[in-house]
Amino acid sequence: MWIEDLRQSLKSDQVSASESDLYRHGHDESSHSAHEPEAVCFPESAKDVQTILEIARKHGLAVTPFGAGSGLEGQSIPLKGGISLNFERMNRIVKFSPEDLLVTVGPGMTRLQLNSFINRHGLHFPIDPGADATLGGMAATNASGTTAVRYGAMRDQLLDLEIVLADGTVMHTGTKAKKSSSGYHMTGLFAGSEGTLGIITEITLKLHGIPEHTIAASCTFSTPRECAEAAHMILLSGIPVMRMEFVDALSIRQVNAYGGYSLPEKHSLFFEFANMKKAAEEEALLAEELLRDLGCEDWKVASDSEERALIWRTRHEMAYAFRHQPGVSVTGGDVCVPISKLPDMIDYARKLIAESGLQGGILGHIGDGNFHTLIMYDAKDPAQQLAAEAVNEKLALQAIALEGTCTGEHGVGLGKMKFQDAEHGAAVAVMKSMKQLLDPGNLLNPGKIFN
Repeated sequence: MWIEDLRQSLKSDQVSASESDLYRHGHDESSHSAHEPEAVCFPESAKDVQTILEIARKHGLAVTPFGAGSGLEGQSIPLKGGISLNFERMNRIVKFSPEDLLVTVGPGMTRLQLNSFINRHGLHFPIDPGADATLGGMAATNASGTTAVRYGAMRDQLLDLEIVLADGTVMHTGTKAKKSSSGYHMTGLFAGSEGTLGIITEITLKLHGIPEHTIAASCTFSTPRECAEAAHMILLSGIPVMRMEFVDALSIRQVNAYGGYSLPEKHSLFFEFANMKKAAEEEALLAEELLRDLGCEDWKVASDSEERALIWRTRHEMAYAFRHQPGVSVTGGDVCVPISKLPDMIDYARKLIAESGLQGGILGHIGDGNFHTLIMYDAKDPAQQLAAEAVNEKLALQAIALEGTCTGEHGVGLGKMKFQDAEHGAAVAVMKSMKQLLDPGNLLNPGKIFN
């Protein structure tokens, strides 16, 4: 049997068919139905990945990459069974070049593991999706997060990927140079491809100096629209915020109850200013003056690093405050629109949730036009589930109509496949031709992005 082929070709502890391992690799943090693989492999090198793919080709097996299981669109769910590839053993720093502001890592290293190493050298890796996701998973989904307003998405931090293609070929997509005009942008192609075109085995990342001084602040407004309009004005003013987040009042109530916090239960904006000490202080003062002119209330600057950390801990726990409740399921939208369209989109989202009769929150990275909905429904009530999904579908289609996207950072996976034609049009055929060229046997994460 092919599982025995794997065990004979790898070390015995690199292959598992235990009930607990199959269960763990059959789901992620999304609400999509679980589907277990038939075996889990733990590669330790690109050569191991080549070996696994050779056996997969021989037996016609699906191969689905698995990082931390923190995805929200089912990318790591092995729909066709087969092999789940867990990269937790490929979590080493391959090469660290602080003088070049570069590091090359294995795909199983998490962002917190990386930062714990490089912070002592005065450097940091800024992409922060909230969860301690693996860097391979973040590259595969083009993750971003709270710092996207300054640093962009994962794709903007990638210089080179080592990829193992479905036929076993090992290739590099870029170089260690900070820019290049040579050839097609292969790194950009594989970033966000969700493991459907090749398996990432090494990642070369840009690093950044840790700002000298950081200030966190928050304020409230009477309506979500006022929050969105205020965020737009901050951007137009040229204030270089590090983070700028919106959280509606219902979400604040939810996280207060979840974590025992005492944030004002109003529609809120959270900010972080990071720069040289004097510059950061002036940026925070200018933002306060502008926001007060716009009618903000409850302006508060964190008094120390502990209070600053608390602000961002509560922001990162928002989604968990909704998701981890007995008997309650949560589905969420993840749209991104041009920043000028954001106030209208947030109003539209609030209207749709109210009309559905369900409870739901709105929050997100308002500085780059990306926001999320978190809609709760009774897991045993199909009518409620349909109502929640209808809200997300209408939001996605409206975002596309406004020249935005159905997903700003969570990826396509299973949940956003139905919007690909509407968003990309003729480009979908080109994407499918790339898939056919690089993976003619449809072995790599089949059933994701498009049918």
